Formats: sequence, C-alpha cells, structure tokens
Amino acid sequence: MRKVRKAVFPVAGLGTRFLPATKAIPKEMLTVVDKPVIQYVVDEAREAGIEHFIFVTGRNKAVIEDHFDVQFELYDTLAQRGKGDQLDRLQRLQPSPGQTSFTRQQVPLGLGHAVWCARELVGDEPFALLLPDMIMQSEKSCTRDMVELYEQTGDNIIAVQECDPAEAHKYGIVGRGEAAHTGFRITEMVEKPKPGTAPSNLFINGRYILQPEIFSILESQEKGTGNEIQLTDAMLKLRQKQSFYGYHYQGRTFDCGSPEGFIEANVAFALWRKDINQGMAGVIRGLLDEFEPLLRRAAG
Repeated sequence: MRKVRKAVFPVAGLGTRFLPATKAIPKEMLTVVDKPVIQYVVDEAREAGIEHFIFVTGRNKAVIEDHFDVQFELYDTLAQRGKGDQLDRLQRLQPSPGQTSFTRQQVPLGLGHAVWCARELVGDEPFALLLPDMIMQSEKSCTRDMVELYEQTGDNIIAVQECDPAEAHKYGIVGRGEAAHTGFRITEMVEKPKPGTAPSNLFINGRYILQPEIFSILESQEKGTGNEIQLTDAMLKLRQKQSFYGYHYQGRTFDCGSPEGFIEANVAFALWRKDINQGMAGVIRGLLDEFEPLLRRAAG
C-alpha cells in the first residue's frame, strides 16, 4: 500500500465575504488567536505524517509562500533580543527545505479544478486534501485518524460530521452504509440535496484522502453546480471503480470562510489555550453581561 505523503491545500479563493479585510490580505492569512488559519491546517497535516505540502494559489497570494519561508532578518532580531522562546516556536512551525510546493490556479473554476491543478506535483500516489477554510479542534487531528483508516482500507476516505437534518441542503452529504474498520462504507454522495431528500445528516467537512485516479476524471469533468468543476461529481465517477469510506469526526469544526465561523473559532481556540483561557473567559462573561440588554432587544 502506498503511503499518504502529500497534502493539497486549495488557497486561491478571493475571500469576498471578508472584504475589506481581504482586499490586500489573503483570507487564509487571517489570524485565529495568534496563528494564520492556513497554519492550523498545515499543522494538522504535519501531525498526520504528511511530508510534502502543496498549495494551489492565485494572484495576490504570495504572502502565503512568504509565511512558510525562512525570514532571516526576523530570526536574527529575535535571537539578538533574547526572545528564544518565540524563535524556537517559529522554527518548529517552519517546513524543511523542499517540503513546500506552490502552483497557480489561473482561472477560478471551482474546487475540482483547483485539485486538478496539483496533478503534476502529486503524481501517481494517494494524497490528502485539506480545505483551509475549515479548521478543526480536537486532541487528535482529523487527518491523522483518516490516515489510520486509509492504512486499514487502502481506499478513498472522506471525513464527515453530523449537522441538523434541516440544514443538510446546505452541504455535501453522504449516505452511510455498513461499518468497516474504524469507519463506514459510503453509499451515496450528494452535493446540496434538495430539502427532505438527503440520504443522511452526515456532511463532508473538508478533509479527504483521494487516489490519484481522480485527476484523469477531473481533466475531462464537465462544469456542474455554480458553473464550476465540482469535486463531488468527480468522486461519484471514481466511486464506480473504487470504494469510498467515511470517517466520522467527533471534534469541533469551524468554517473560517464565514465571519460567524471565524469569530467562533477565535473564541473557541482562545478558551482552548491554557495560558489565556481564564482571562478570556472573564472577558467573554463581562461582555455578555454588558450586552445582555441589547441582545434581549434584538431577540424580541
């Protein structure tokens, strides 16, 4: 069985829901507490044993490449000022030489097209796909558990979570078959099903392990929903030849592609941090007390 060594991160999106903040700063570089969103996702992949990080970028995304590069002046300044702890932390987050690759998605044709743009860098081997808008919070990373399931099956893996059944029409939904290993067989995949028609309330949360045969399907994939090349459509075709397994992730997922999810992630990760959570808990309680009259008026 071929090891999952590479991960693809589609980071070409414009982030229009965060304007004007994202006019000059990529949405992936917005910070949750004290780390950019993209750093959380790369850290998750690294914990899962990923060795090569592939970023599918667009225009005005050069700062992402700079973030994962060595900054000699900064490192030297920190060393001279005796800030060894900060320097050590930065160096621990720094990928080794040759571990990062960047390719362009010149035309915004959707997630499926972004994945296809990474084909030459991935080559003929399985790969992880992590959507940077979605960041996870759990003791053990979602991708690490998915890699363990892949090592049991050797097939395609999709991470899912439960949503309110009334909200299923907003997501990509899978059908749940019999249990297998530490996951289950996927029987269906539907992108934003019509209300009342979803096969389950298990939504795809932005983490995948895919076989390289997906690239040949994406190469000739017709445009689907939103006039874009949809990854789900390509996975449905691949499922005719290969098995797909679902991994039911039990941790927290935050959609940092929306302002509400981004703010929620900041609160949750601040409370997760032992060095600042007590102070932040007091601040949050104080704000809730202060704004309670306004919240009551808005609710009623």
